[in-house]
Parts: sequence; structure tokens; C-alpha cells
Amino acid sequence: MENVSIITVNYNGYAITCELLDSLSRHNYNTCEIIVVDNGSKANEAPLLKEKYPYIVALRSEENLGFAGGNNLGISHATRENLLFLNNDMTVTAGFLEPLIDRLYLSPTIGMVSPKIRFEYAPERIQYAGYTPLRRITMRNRLIGFNEEDRGQYDEARETPYALGAAMLVRKNIVEKAGMIPEIYFLYYEELDWCLRIRESGHSIWYEPLSLIFHKESATSGRLGPLKQYYITRNRLLFAKRNLNGVFFILSIMFQLFFSLPRKSVGFITGKRTDLLKSTWKGVIHGLKMII
Repeated sequence: MENVSIITVNYNGYAITCELLDSLSRHNYNTCEIIVVDNGSKANEAPLLKEKYPYIVALRSEENLGFAGGNNLGISHATRENLLFLNNDMTVTAGFLEPLIDRLYLSPTIGMVSPKIRFEYAPERIQYAGYTPLRRITMRNRLIGFNEEDRGQYDEARETPYALGAAMLVRKNIVEKAGMIPEIYFLYYEELDWCLRIRESGHSIWYEPLSLIFHKESATSGRLGPLKQYYITRNRLLFAKRNLNGVFFILSIMFQLFFSLPRKSVGFITGKRTDLLKSTWKGVIHGLKMII
């Protein structure tokens, strides 16, 4: 695996990042170039990780650059021809990387590949087996197979509109054509936007079920918390601005403001989740400021 740089971002997650690095080492993937970006952790964890794993490239950003910024810092230091992005809350399996490489090089038109992903704490249940297309008005799509028991129903490789940002392999020369991961989002929706740029560059994105990894779902930001709710709300508006034109842009903004926002607000009030209510409205206000 001398031609692969593995990039992962650490944010106050020393123990979780160690579990990922142990997983990679256990299956002999420590021969890859492994780049760990300490993304503004309260305490500088880069030297601690370097001391424990001397073969890694440990980088430090004094500020939190977000998902895209942290990974882009890793890209700027990568020296191999293929880039594998892994969330630090992943556990890999034996032989997971080779099918991704094989799929990526099956055709010069393939630009990015993601593996099958199952939940670490419910290991028979699927998190990702591809994506459905993003609907142009609602700005929503779904993960194929999400929370289904894996009975082999998604064991056929297929083209998919989007890779999952938690685990995706891309050729470095395609990044040079399509551009870096857009940092304006900070968290959420950035990989969807990036996948669009890669597809616009003439390359397809694939789901490869022969590769399997496990995900400790949202160990950093939580399954549904104020942070996630804020960025998803804000970034839907931003994504619409960057990727829709004319009537579709107008209809999408109207849907989000006059249907989705009232419905969510009522739900959060009824459920006594004032934290989510506040983060939703904050996301709308900040999102509108960014697109007007």
C-alpha cells in the first residue's frame, strides 16, 4: 500500500484516534503514509500521537478548521498518489483497502470510492451502502441500507451520487482537477458539494461492498445535538445557493423557510428541545446572511 496516504482528523479524540491507528496497524496498513491532523484540540495531541505511533505524520492546527479544513491540511502534506479519508472513529477490517483500490482503477472515469459501512455498536446493521440522489428542492437524500440488517442485499458494487465523508478513497490527481474540499461549510454537506465537483470533472463515484469498515457513529458531534442541527440547517441553505439556479433555488429556499422550519420548530417545542430549536433558528439566520 505504498501508493496510499491515509488522512484522519483528530479533535479532542486522542483515545478514539488511537483505536483507529491500532486497527490499521493490526491489519498491516501502517505501511501506508498515515497523516493525523490534530485539528485545534484543547491540548496539542499531535506530539502524543507521534510518540505512540512514530511512523505517522502528525500535524497540528492551532484552530479548529472544520472537517474540510482539517482534511485539506492533510492533503497538502500527502505524498502518495491515492488519498484515503477516514474518520478517526472508524475500525477497519482485514483486506478493506485493496477492493477500494481495485475499484478505483477499474476505469479511468472512476474518481472516488466508498466502502460498505456498518455500525460499530450494532455490527450487523448497515450505515452506508450508497446514497440516493439529493432532491433539488428539499435538499435531502438518504443513506441506502441505513439501519438495515446486512443480509447481503447490498453486496453488488454500484455507482452512487455521493461518497460518505467518513470513508472515501480518491486519486490525488482528481483532487487537483476538482479542487480541495470546500471549507465554507465547516461541518456537514461539504462532501456532498465536493462529490458534485468531482462528478462535474467527468468522474463517477462508486460504492464498493467488498470493502467493509465499522463506524462509531458521530462520536465527536453526537447523533442529533445542537452543533449538528445548526450546521445542517445552515448548510442546506448554503448548498442550495452554491448548486441551484433559477426557480429551483427559489423553491428550495421557500421550502426550507416556510415548510421545514415551522415543522421542525413545532416538533422541538412539543418535545421540549429548546436547545435544538435555538440551534435551528441560529442556523437559518446565519445561513441567510451567507447567501444574501
